[in-house]
Amino acid sequence: MTKITADHLARAAFVYIRQSTADQLVHNQESRRRQYGLADRAKQLGWTSVEVVDDDLGRSGGGVNRPGFERLLAAICEGRVGAVFSIEASRLARNGRDWHTLIEFCGLVGTVIVDEDGIYDPRHPNDRLLLGMNRTVT
Repeated sequence: MTKITADHLARAAFVYIRQSTADQLVHNQESRRRQYGLADRAKQLGWTSVEVVDDDLGRSGGGVNRPGFERLLAAICEGRVGAVFSIEASRLARNGRDWHTLIEFCGLVGTVIVDEDGIYDPRHPNDRLLLGMNRTVT
């Protein structure tokens, strides 16, 4: 049974893309290719509206203003996001405050989180646990 519902598909899929440094932008193009490829995965899973948030390329996730992440949170709070896509959960947030805010907001409005390994619904205790275990702070 899939965790993706008609309600999720009626809202947009947001693909969050981030690489921490300018050096990664130049030397780790495979990561960026995989991240942009998530837009295709969202379409394969049934989304017709897919928004790519790549404002934070070259910005570290820890202690730095990230306008793309803020825009993502605002869209979630407005109820416009059915799913957040990221190649791995750790790309979404690099500090506990941002991570917990994202998970809480997604849980409140029923937004799922999708990475290369699975689909997680923060309203389900087991998925919250898996999201917590997948998150690495570096």
